[in-house]
Amino acid sequence: MVKLMAFYKQPENKEAFDEHYFNVHVPITEKIPGLRKMKVTKGTGSPMGGEAKYYLVCEMYYDNMEALQAGMKSPEGKASGKDVMSFAGNIVSFMIGEDHE
Repeated sequence: MVKLMAFYKQPENKEAFDEHYFNVHVPITEKIPGLRKMKVTKGTGSPMGGEAKYYLVCEMYYDNMEALQAGMKSPEGKASGKDVMSFAGNIVSFMIGEDHE
């Protein structure tokens, strides 16, 4: 499996971020063709103490790179990308990876 990961730094307004992320962005993203699983993790702290560097990490799983690329090119993928840039463009970064177990 291949996954696209989105790393969100700490937002200025956590309540507004959560409202948009969970009620608007997640439903848009869940419609992307080829998406097999979506896992969201909220940071609760740092092992060194204090606030975590990332507020939230989202892992989006696809069967392979072709499925991920097709999903990103779909109308639903484009809508998800446009939405994330509208509310989190300055705090999000992405990485594509493969799980190794």
